Amino acid sequence: MHAFDVLGDPVRRRILELLVSGEQPAGAISEVVRAEFGISPPAVSQHLRVLRESGFASSRPDGTRRLYAVEAAPLREAHRWLEGFRPFWEQRLDALATELARGKRARRSTSGPDDEENT
Repeated sequence: MHAFDVLGDPVRRRILELLVSGEQPAGAISEVVRAEFGISPPAVSQHLRVLRESGFASSRPDGTRRLYAVEAAPLREAHRWLEGFRPFWEQRLDALATELARGKRARRSTSGPDDEENT
């Protein structure tokens, strides 16, 4: 499965977001995902399996629980692929930053001392 097929699913992205802060037990992941997406425990398990089999997550037993952790290598590969597209959004982000600064300057130049006291 291609990295973007894995990352294209909102449930799997949410699971990875939960794992960013560190290892999480499968039960805790399932609880959050079921509450947010309204899916069954077997469906959550299926998403965890896809993440594990695609290398985005690893799991290890801890007594009666399974702990999941995010794996960085596939994310780095996706990041490298996206780097080729950076010029497309950097130019637009630079233009946005320019417009925001221009608007800020315009607001400052049209507001008087009384306006600043009221904000």
